[in-house]
Amino acid sequence: MYRFLLSRQWVILTLLALVLIPAMIELGFWQLHRHQHRVAQNTLIANNLKAKPVPVTELTSPGHTVPRADYWRQVEATGRYDTEHQVVVRRRTNTDETVGFHVLTPFVLADGRAVLVNRGWVPFGADQRTFPDIPAAPKGEVTVTGRLKADETTGTSGIKQLSDLPDRQVMLINSEQQAKSLGRTVLGGYIEQTAPAAPGGSPEQIPTPDSGSIGAHMAYAVQWWLFTAAVPVGWVILVRREVRDRASATTRSTPERETAPA
Repeated sequence: MYRFLLSRQWVILTLLALVLIPAMIELGFWQLHRHQHRVAQNTLIANNLKAKPVPVTELTSPGHTVPRADYWRQVEATGRYDTEHQVVVRRRTNTDETVGFHVLTPFVLADGRAVLVNRGWVPFGADQRTFPDIPAAPKGEVTVTGRLKADETTGTSGIKQLSDLPDRQVMLINSEQQAKSLGRTVLGGYIEQTAPAAPGGSPEQIPTPDSGSIGAHMAYAVQWWLFTAAVPVGWVILVRREVRDRASATTRSTPERETAPA
């Protein structure tokens, strides 16, 4: 009755089912891990944003790689803006997804070391290669508060370095690269400025990272596992239907043979 399972068609169908089951189980766990990662990141963001600001020198130093545990930590620094060495970071978007620049200004501390400060977003000037008009930074000594971020690299950000960039334009926010042009020691990582707010709202501050959305990864995981369960169930249904159809065909052909003339 079940010899048809050895036919070419049914062998291929069975092998396909055996391949799909572990593949969909793995896809379900992949979505589960993405859900867990998002939940952990949301918790980290929320906790670090609620923490009391600490001096930036407590969390980073020259050549230091900011660990993920310190991303978005609230830090503060007192010093002065070095607008002479200010640059803009290309191809950055604001909250409306409009492409422009981020304004990256060295901030010189009392001990002569500097930390990079991302003051926020500004639109293009005449075109992408023209240095934009940037509202002046406060003069004299000022205290800056913001979120600590790690240096950007092509590996971590996916942003490629481009050659022959216009003067005072960069692709990545990287303390080691800026230290070479500044000629002074620069702390690792950078600060996303949140205070003081810029007069008139320009540069436009970087929005607070989302710590509430978890996406649909868990729903996708459940869907993949439901698909996994559906494969063997569907296979059994098809087998039973094939057996029933073959049995019906046999029943219909038997009387014909019995009444056939000798």
